[in-house]
Amino acid sequence: MGIALPQFLLNIDGASGGILLIGIVGVCIILPLTIAVIYLSRSSKYTGNFVMHQTIYAYYHFMKPSLAPSKVMDVFIKAAEYMEIPVRRTDEESLQKLFVLVRSELNLDPRNIRQEQAKFWKQHPALVKNELLIQAHLTHETVALSPSLQRDLKQMLALAPRLLEELMKMAIIPRTPQGHGWLRPAIGVVELSQSIIQAVPLSARKATGGSSEGYGPFLQLPHFTESVVKKISRKKVRMLQDLRDMKPEERAELLTQVAGFSADESRDVEIVIEMMPSISIDITCETEGEEGIQEGDIVTMQAWITLHRGNGLIGALPHAPYFPLEKEENFWLLIADSMSNDVWISQKVNFVDEATAIIAATKAVQELKEGSGDSVREINAAVKAAVDRVKAGSRLVMSKFQAPAEGNYNLSSYCLCDSWIGCDAKSSIKLKVLKRSRTGTRGMVAADELPALEDGGDEVEEEDEYDDDYESEYSEDDEDVKGKEANGAVVNGSAHVRGDDDSSSDGSGSEEN
Repeated sequence: MGIALPQFLLNIDGASGGILLIGIVGVCIILPLTIAVIYLSRSSKYTGNFVMHQTIYAYYHFMKPSLAPSKVMDVFIKAAEYMEIPVRRTDEESLQKLFVLVRSELNLDPRNIRQEQAKFWKQHPALVKNELLIQAHLTHETVALSPSLQRDLKQMLALAPRLLEELMKMAIIPRTPQGHGWLRPAIGVVELSQSIIQAVPLSARKATGGSSEGYGPFLQLPHFTESVVKKISRKKVRMLQDLRDMKPEERAELLTQVAGFSADESRDVEIVIEMMPSISIDITCETEGEEGIQEGDIVTMQAWITLHRGNGLIGALPHAPYFPLEKEENFWLLIADSMSNDVWISQKVNFVDEATAIIAATKAVQELKEGSGDSVREINAAVKAAVDRVKAGSRLVMSKFQAPAEGNYNLSSYCLCDSWIGCDAKSSIKLKVLKRSRTGTRGMVAADELPALEDGGDEVEEEDEYDDDYESEYSEDDEDVKGKEANGAVVNGSAHVRGDDDSSSDGSGSEEN
C-alpha cells in the first residue's frame, strides 16, 4: 500500500521534525484549548435559560414590591443584553425624530415638560435608545427607523420573551419570611409582555368611558383602529368580550354596517377571534386525608385548566403580525393575597406539549391517590380520567403550601396570558384555617422545605380586572363592568370558574367543619 506524502516530511535530515511538532501542538493542543477558553468565558456570563447573570442581578435589584405597571418598562430595558447593543453616532438623528413621535408614551410630566425631556436625555445613551425602540414597536412607528436601528429593534424583540420570563421570576421569587413573591409587579410584567407581543401602546390600555380595559384589546384584531372602536361602542360594544360573545352573524353585521369593514376584512376579524383562548378552571384546596385545614398543615392546591378556542385547536401560536418571531402562548397561574401584595403560588402553563402534560398529570394523580390509600383499581381509573382530560385540552396544576395562622383568608387566583390582551381570568378563593387541634406535628415544616415549584406547570387564566388595591394602571373599575366580573369562591373546597377575556365566571364554595 503506498501513500503519497510531501517530500519534506520524508526528509529526515531537513526541518521536517520541527514542522511536524509545530503542527501537532498547534492543531491538537493550542486550537482546542483556545476554543474551550473562549466558550467557557462566554458561557460563564449566562444562566441555563441563556440570560446573562448581570441581567438577573439588575432585575432582582430594581424589582420593588410597589412597582407600578407603567414603571416595569424602566426595569425591563436595563437588561445587560440590551445595554451591550452599540449606540452609534449615526443613530442620534433618527432617535431625535423618534422621540417626537413617541413622546406621549414616555410618562413625562406635562407640567414640567422641558425638565422632564432634559432628564430623559441625561440617562445612559443605551437606556434612551432601548426605550425609544420599544416604544416605536408599540406605536407602529418603525418606518421612521434607519436600517441599523431596525436591526437593533429586531434583536431586542428576539430577546424579549426570555427576558420577560426572567423578569416575571424576579417578581414572584420568594421575598418575604413566608416565602411569598410580589403580586403587583408580576401583573405589570405580564401586561408589558402582552403589549410587546401584540404591539399595542400602553396608553391604549388606560380606562376609557364605559370600558375599564381601554381600547387596547381591540387593536389585536385586524383592521381595528381607535376610530373603529368608537364607532362600535355606540352599539354598546365597549369591551372585547362583548364582541366575542356575539354570534358570528351578528358580529359580521356589526363590522360591515357600523365599522365599515368589507366582507373580507370581517372574515379576517372572525378568524382571529376564533384563535383567541377561553379558559375554564376547577380549583380545590385541601389537607390530604383530613376534613379541614388547620394551621401548619401542608395544603394541596389542585387546579384543572381547560382551554377552548372557536377553531377547535388547543395549542396554537398567537396572532401577532408585528412580532418578528414565532412566540408560543404561556399562561401564569398566581394564587395571591391582593391586600398584602403576596403571591403564595405561581406556576407557568403551556398547552403545546401534550405528551409532557400527560406524564405530569399521570404522576401527580397517581401520587395523590396512593397517598390517600385508594385501591389499585381506583388509582388506574383516576389516572385514565386525568389522561382523557389532558387530551381534551386540560392541564393539571398541583402545588403545596403551608397553612398560615388561624383565620379566614380572602385569596385571589389570577390566570394571565403573556401573548393575548383581554384573555385573563380571575376568581376568589376563601381559605379558612382552623386552630391546630390534631395531635402530632404532621405538616409542620419550614417554608424552605416546601416543594419547589417547577416551570412548565399548568396554569389558570384570569380576568383582566384585578382587585381594587392592586389594579392595573391601564384599567379602572367601572360600576357597570364590575357587575359582570365573576368570582368563584372556594372555602377549603372546590370551585369551577370559567374565564374568557372578560367573561363572567361563577363559583360556589362550601365550608367544611
